[in-house]
Amino acid sequence: MKPDGSDKRVVVTDGRNPDGLAIDIETGHIYWSNMGVPNLNDGSIERVDIDGRNRTVIIPEGVTFTPKQLHLEKGAGKLYWCDREGMRVMRANLDGSSVETLVIAGDGDAERHDQTRWCVGITADPERRQIYWTQKGPDNAGLGRILRAGIDIPAGESPASRSDIEVYFDGLPEPIDLELDLTNRILYWTDRGNPPSGNTVNRAVIDRSSQDRPTPERVVSDLMEGIGLALDVPGNRMFVTDFGGSIYSARLDGSEKRTLLYAQGNLTGIAYADLRRRGN
Repeated sequence: MKPDGSDKRVVVTDGRNPDGLAIDIETGHIYWSNMGVPNLNDGSIERVDIDGRNRTVIIPEGVTFTPKQLHLEKGAGKLYWCDREGMRVMRANLDGSSVETLVIAGDGDAERHDQTRWCVGITADPERRQIYWTQKGPDNAGLGRILRAGIDIPAGESPASRSDIEVYFDGLPEPIDLELDLTNRILYWTDRGNPPSGNTVNRAVIDRSSQDRPTPERVVSDLMEGIGLALDVPGNRMFVTDFGGSIYSARLDGSEKRTLLYAQGNLTGIAYADLRRRGN
């Protein structure tokens, strides 16, 4: 749809619990994750042209358990995602080749029931060569965390035993999706948990150590289980979805919040792209 909520179109149907979205505007591709059935290890990632043609499975069932938020790192030609029940952070080339596991937060059925190990949101900082991800914890438990680590596994280490993993924030209600404003070096995230810290969009500067971590700033409140987040930094605006079925826009400081659509069903991922760059 357009950023004012008009001209809504259906691009793809028959997804299997679709969740994360990413857009490669130069090639005209939309990527999305299918969570599948969470206990069946049948998640997948697909790609389609912006007009809905040439739908292709790039990460087939059995490779990733329940893929969630996607992040496209165009400069490196990589697609990053979090695998919730798989308890992993993963990446692959944009055609789905060279699948890598960067972080393993747990292993096996017993640990799969521990929601503090569930990886959900993901973004990358190519300037500092770091990734950020969320591990949401149980509903409203105050055990959610945002972690970061190097974009590559340190030499001689493994995804399950990395020495460079840093807990940047903890004690959060239920953090979900992440986005980075690389121009101003600010991290934004949605929190699905209960108020006052939950059902919100929050932000914090990132160029500090976890020992000197800043206090998060709550910029948007009164969501109905906030999930998806997309930034338009040049336009000074964000777009947010919630599980209650609404799509919102607001300035990056949270002011001028508007409801663009409502009663759309359980909404998850959202992405922003300026199609004028393609002449459309």
